[in-house]
Amino acid sequence: MDPKLYDQIIRNFFTCDPAAITAIFREFLMAVQAEGTLPPSQHMEQNYETAQANPEIHVLPGNLKDARDAVFPYFWGTDSWSSPLHLENVKGPANYASLVGALACLLKNPNLCTDTYSQRSNELEVKAVTALANLLFYHTDDPWGVFTMGGTISNLYGAKIGVEKVAPGAMHTGLASARLAGIVSEAAHYSNQSIAGWLGLGTAQLHSIPTDERFSMRLDFLAEKLEQLHTQGVRTAFVTATFGTTDASGIDDVAAIRRILDDFAARRGVPTPQLHVDAAVGWVLSFFGEYNLAANELGFCPRLLPLVQRAQALAAGLRAADSITIDFHKMGWGHYPGSAFLVNRRADLRYLSRSVEDTPYFCEADGRRDPALFTLECSRPALGPYTVMASLNGIGLTGWQLLVARALLLADDLKQRLESLEYAKVLNLDVVGPSVVWWVLPKGRNAREIYQRVLEGTLPADKFARYASEMRHLFEKREKSMDPALDPRLSYTTHAGHSAHGLALPAWKAVFFNPMTNDAVLDRLVYSIEELL
Repeated sequence: MDPKLYDQIIRNFFTCDPAAITAIFREFLMAVQAEGTLPPSQHMEQNYETAQANPEIHVLPGNLKDARDAVFPYFWGTDSWSSPLHLENVKGPANYASLVGALACLLKNPNLCTDTYSQRSNELEVKAVTALANLLFYHTDDPWGVFTMGGTISNLYGAKIGVEKVAPGAMHTGLASARLAGIVSEAAHYSNQSIAGWLGLGTAQLHSIPTDERFSMRLDFLAEKLEQLHTQGVRTAFVTATFGTTDASGIDDVAAIRRILDDFAARRGVPTPQLHVDAAVGWVLSFFGEYNLAANELGFCPRLLPLVQRAQALAAGLRAADSITIDFHKMGWGHYPGSAFLVNRRADLRYLSRSVEDTPYFCEADGRRDPALFTLECSRPALGPYTVMASLNGIGLTGWQLLVARALLLADDLKQRLESLEYAKVLNLDVVGPSVVWWVLPKGRNAREIYQRVLEGTLPADKFARYASEMRHLFEKREKSMDPALDPRLSYTTHAGHSAHGLALPAWKAVFFNPMTNDAVLDRLVYSIEELL
């Protein structure tokens, strides 16, 4: 062994050199700052074959600048979504309080499996999940939860608790001959299909309930499906409601679903299905929980107050949930991964738990707390609690209310302006959320009349297909003609989350996730549509 070379490695990569590290970090920050002056970057050409053919592992040890050079081209080629023109999806820029939390976490690199590997970082997770649970469940008595690798995994936790409730011991013995099912709405995230498959239920046993015109689960159809499955000898393990659909921000009536499930279980003498809520997008409406509308201390405009009032009423329904998924990396503007799984009652985690004997590697684990005894992962990064607590306390409740209110107001502004155009029709006009989905048809078409015929079921499918083709063509025409330095980026969905008489409704989509988007961006958006036609 060459002791000199070994010492060089220790000195360069395992000894904290603040000057060297901050100099490189400053270069990355300067690149981000420069990017912020530019329009959204075009997708750079990606050559996966070259990447696979040239893995480029250096032979000789280098230094931190070599580490920088290895990743910088890809760093520069990745959009940070900092431009106010980004409206195309549920993605926004990460806030810098979150960055402070992330840096603190990365410097210590704790593993949230047990106290041994994380020490006070586990304490921070408890603090974070309790703060979030109190916000969503509204000061519940005994909440708990964990941060996960993503919203899909958080939803998986909720579904798994449901499986264990109706098929006790399935964790150990498997489903065997048990016939189980899960229920979601037609606007639910597609990852629920993956969950049904991975849990062993099978995707065919995930039943989709139609939505109404507000993209909310039809409660009458839910009640019918529960009875139908029971009659067939199938036990419903879970119902996953959606609180903020990905496209249209649709919100299921969680409190009403709770009543339906409780009534069904009492009448049929069966375990109550787990009521899990996928609030990955819409959870931020809970920030308005205690906002005093009469005092209106933040000076919300008269048009915004009814939106906040409706948000409060909708968020109150979350208190009826058994468990909830949130994604702080979405409208919490935090860093990935910022997903959390929250339970209303800590005791429900027993359905996921293992004994210390089952986990000999973590023989020191404390069953009263250590997540290794009930989490799917054995290695869990602490980025979630660090970025969440830094963001919550850096920005503060008032700051969050202002940020969310602004997103709701911009979305409502666009809805009203589009609705005034004869050839446009907003599909989620009465939905509270940051998303807008709408139709644009050629001039001369009466979009509202066509939409009404679709809802009534009087428009032939072939004619609707022609209108849908026109919508898609106009969207693509705008994409080709838009000025990337001025025109906001939109997206297109072939199914916004509601099917009317078998017709899946396509739509243009804008999502107000970027806090820097302003009225001028809206002006340009509407102008680009008017000029298009």
